[in-house]
Amino acid sequence: MSKTVIGFIGLGIMGKPMARNLLKAAYSVIVHNRSRGSVDELSKEGAQSATSSKEVAERSEIIITMLPDSPDVEFVYAGDQGIFSGLKSGQLLIDMSSISPVVARKLAAEAEKRGCDMLDAPVSGGEAGAIGATLSIMIGGKASAVEKAMPIFQALGKNIVHVGESGAGQVTKAANQMVVGTTIAIVGEALVLAKKAGVDPAKVRQALLGGFAQSKILEAHGQKMLERNFKPGFRIRLHEKDMKIALTTGSEYGVPLMVTAVVGQMMTAMKGMGNGDLDHSALVRLVEQMSTTELS
Repeated sequence: MSKTVIGFIGLGIMGKPMARNLLKAAYSVIVHNRSRGSVDELSKEGAQSATSSKEVAERSEIIITMLPDSPDVEFVYAGDQGIFSGLKSGQLLIDMSSISPVVARKLAAEAEKRGCDMLDAPVSGGEAGAIGATLSIMIGGKASAVEKAMPIFQALGKNIVHVGESGAGQVTKAANQMVVGTTIAIVGEALVLAKKAGVDPAKVRQALLGGFAQSKILEAHGQKMLERNFKPGFRIRLHEKDMKIALTTGSEYGVPLMVTAVVGQMMTAMKGMGNGDLDHSALVRLVEQMSTTELS
């Protein structure tokens, strides 16, 4: 049984089941979250609680963060009572949030000054992947740190790839979100077109699943669209944030991301309409409204 003490900060839709899987894997887990409910829930399952990010750092060997955006991550690491204020040399930091590669590299450099390694290890797979420990994990950082963290990653996911140096994981996640977001948009457009043209969208989806258009998005999110099941597995407002990260990264490196920009604006429109907390498959509702056609 493992005795490694892991600090886990950020117990949202993704973070709470991830922390729970570490408990199931026999790690000693210290949790901290801005709101108390998830902390209390996991405490009943064997986790210990901490009152600040600094305290988590002081009591843990390895620290994992799973937070919404770059400013949140910067605050938790470098803010007052943050992780950096409680670090000891030799600790390992793993940020599994989806943030800017620039911020990831800056924080890793700051950790190195303190004698610690830091990995950026964002994930894909949504709430279902977090619950089932089947996440895809894309990692940036030193190979030696990845090797040390591998048993932890194996308790959280299945497809685990060390992509490259610091920031590489976040670049990979940006690419992932571009592909996922744009595919959700086109699946929505295709199904609404079918309905508007008088063809059963469910049968269109079934036909497409057997051909070259087949994808996990068409399979899973296409079904969500047909069922009107927009309970958030991954919220539109968070995906919009990721698309902005991709666009900023594209601008930095001189890569035009024109399709990404359009779909990002679709997500911005949905957020502006008060739909930012719906699942990203709800992007179809924008197409439905503009075409005055509902799938069901």
